[in-house]
Amino acid sequence: MSTFNTRCPACHGMNRVPSERISDSPNCGKCQAPLLDGAPIEGTTNNFTELLNSPQPVVVDFWATWCNPCVGFAPVFSDVAEERAGTVRFVKIDTEAQQALAAQYQIRSIPTIMVFKNGQRVDMINGALPKSHFDQWLDEALSK
Repeated sequence: MSTFNTRCPACHGMNRVPSERISDSPNCGKCQAPLLDGAPIEGTTNNFTELLNSPQPVVVDFWATWCNPCVGFAPVFSDVAEERAGTVRFVKIDTEAQQALAAQYQIRSIPTIMVFKNGQRVDMINGALPKSHFDQWLDEALSK
């Protein structure tokens, strides 16, 4: 049985999740908050492949702490993640901490937002967007 570790978006505690349970909506062992829905998930080299292979579409924000547009876009990303809980998974990848993932996905500017379905990228956009524009772009990307 393969597992991956993920940080709880509510209490930031680390949790080990069996890969087979990714579609079961697992909860944090410490605070019982949902681990994979309702808030962006911290993407790492240890959990990203399993998250991409989720039956739900996955929206990924490649960002960095020093990037002002990234920091400004973070509340928009979190709000949309909460609104679309249960239908779409949202993942944030810190390009400084996860340089291998940034290189693998050829991230040249941040923020870069990608949408994946069944593990395959279906759309990508660079730059921070206001919430209304992000929602509109996301609806179009998810319809592909």
